[in-house]
Amino acid sequence: MHYRDFGNVNCNGNGNGIGNGIGFGNSNGNGDVNGSNEKVNGANETIKMKPMDSELLREQGHIMVDFIADYYKNLQDSPQDFPVLSQVQPGYLRDMLPHSAPDQPDSLKKLLDDVTKKIMPGLTHWQSPSYFAYYASSTSVAGFLGEMLSAGLSVVGFTWQTSPAATELEIIVLDWLAQLLQLPDHFLSTGNGGGVIQGTACEAVLVVVLAARDRILKQVGKTSLPRLVVYASDQTHSSFRKACLIGGIHEENIRVLKTDSSTNYGLPPESLEEAISHDLAKGFIPSFVCATVGTTSSAAVDPLVPLGKIAKKNGIWMHVDAAYAGNACICPEYRKYIDGVENADSFNMNAHKWLFANQTCSPLWVKDRYALIDALKTNPEYLDYKVSKRDEVVNYKDWQISLSRRFRSLKLWMVLRLYGSENLRNFIREHVDLAKQFEAYVSQDPRFEVVTSRYFSLVCFRLVPLDADEDKCNQRNRELLAAVNSTGKIFISHTALSGKFILRFAVGAPLTEEKHVTEAWQIIQKHASKFTCNGNC
Repeated sequence: MHYRDFGNVNCNGNGNGIGNGIGFGNSNGNGDVNGSNEKVNGANETIKMKPMDSELLREQGHIMVDFIADYYKNLQDSPQDFPVLSQVQPGYLRDMLPHSAPDQPDSLKKLLDDVTKKIMPGLTHWQSPSYFAYYASSTSVAGFLGEMLSAGLSVVGFTWQTSPAATELEIIVLDWLAQLLQLPDHFLSTGNGGGVIQGTACEAVLVVVLAARDRILKQVGKTSLPRLVVYASDQTHSSFRKACLIGGIHEENIRVLKTDSSTNYGLPPESLEEAISHDLAKGFIPSFVCATVGTTSSAAVDPLVPLGKIAKKNGIWMHVDAAYAGNACICPEYRKYIDGVENADSFNMNAHKWLFANQTCSPLWVKDRYALIDALKTNPEYLDYKVSKRDEVVNYKDWQISLSRRFRSLKLWMVLRLYGSENLRNFIREHVDLAKQFEAYVSQDPRFEVVTSRYFSLVCFRLVPLDADEDKCNQRNRELLAAVNSTGKIFISHTALSGKFILRFAVGAPLTEEKHVTEAWQIIQKHASKFTCNGNC
C-alpha cells in the first residue's frame, strides 16, 4: 500500500507544509530541536540542550501544525493513501526502528519522515471520513487548539492552589454542560453535587463504584463487603465488571441481567426488581446499579425512570453511563432518553466521543460530592495549604484516582465557545441523518436486515439467514466484515446480539459526509454479492 510522502526536501529552511515539501531546521540546516545552532569545540561535541525555547517553539510549532493540517486534508483528498484499518502485521515496527535510543539529537524533519513512512502505515485512521467502527473519537479545530493550549501551559491542577483557574474553569464549564443536558440542579456545583472531568468513562464508573461501596459500608460495616451485590445488564460496558473487581466486589456478586430483542436490549425493570428481592431474601446487600444510555453493542437505552425508582426505593446508587449517547442529549429531541436521571446518583458522558473535545474528556456529575470525596481523599502534609473560604474550595485530586491531572476543561470551554451549542446540536443531527440514510439503504436491500431499532447514529444490520441457518449466517457475516475491512476503504466493526453476529455502522467522524456513507454502502453491497445466492454462491 502506497503512502504519500509528506515532504522530502533537504533541511534548508521552511517550506510550505506537507505535500508541498518541508525544510525543517534553522538557516544552518541542522534541524535539531535543542534550541541552539552552535557546536561547541568541534562538530562532534554535543550542543547544549535547551528544552523550551520560545522561538524554536514558534518555528517548529508551525511545522507541526502544517503536518497535522495536511494530514487531515490528505485524508479527504487522497483516501487511497490512507487505509482506514491498518493493514500491517503484528511486530511490523520492530525492524524499522533502531534497537536503542539515539545518543545525539536528530532533526525534526527526519522524525516526521519516519512518522510518514513508518508510523502512518501502522495507524488505523480514526479521523478518516470513512471510519464507521466502534464509536468515533471526535476531533475539532477548537478541541485541538484546546489541547495545544493545555500542553503549552502544562499546569498540574490537582488542588485549587496549584492552578485556581484550572479548578474554577472546570467547575463553570461543567455547570454549562449540565445545563445544556438539562440535568437536575443537584448535579450543579451550587448544591452538594458537581462535575469533574475524568479521562474516560472507565475511570468514571470506577470512582463511583468506590463511592457507592464506601457509602453503604459506612451503614452496614466494613466486614459486610463480601455481601455487597451490584447490577447491570448483559449489554453494559465491560469496564463495569473491571471497576467492581478493583473495588473489591466479589465476582460472583456481580449480577448480569439478561436482555433481548423484546426490549431492544434495554434492561427490563422487572428483572432488576426480581434480582434485588432475591438477593435481599438471601441476606445480600444491594449497593449499585449501572444503567446505560447508548450501549456499546447496539446503542440500546435502559429505561431510567423505572430503574431509578427501584434504585431509590432500595437505597441503591444508580449510575448512568451515557458515554456515547449522552452527547446527543443536548438536542431537545433526544433529551427524553435521559428522563429519569433525577433519581440517579451519578451521570457520565464522553465529550471526546461526539462533542468534538478530542481525547480524553469524560465529564462526570455526582449528586453528592462528599460521597465521592470521602472515598478518594488523601491529605498528606506536603499538599496542605491555607486559603480563605476553605469549605468552598474544590480540590479535584479527591474526585479521581490519580493525583496529577491535565487542564482538560480548556478544550471543552473552547469547543463550547468557538462553536456554540446550536452548531454542536446541528452537527450531531447531521450525523443522525446520515445514519438514517444508511438504515434506509439496508432496508431497501432484501439481502440485509436492520437488527435493532436505531436511536442515534448507529445502525446494526446483517446479511439475512438463508434456509433459517443461523450458524451459516453468522459465518457469512464474519466473512463479509473481513472482506469489507480488508479493502482499506472503510472500517466497520461487529457485535453479538442473542447469539447473532451483527455488523455495526456508526457515524460520528467529523469529516464524514453523505458521499462517504453512500460509498461505504456500495462497498458493502459489492462484497455481499460473494456471500448471497444472487451472487452465485
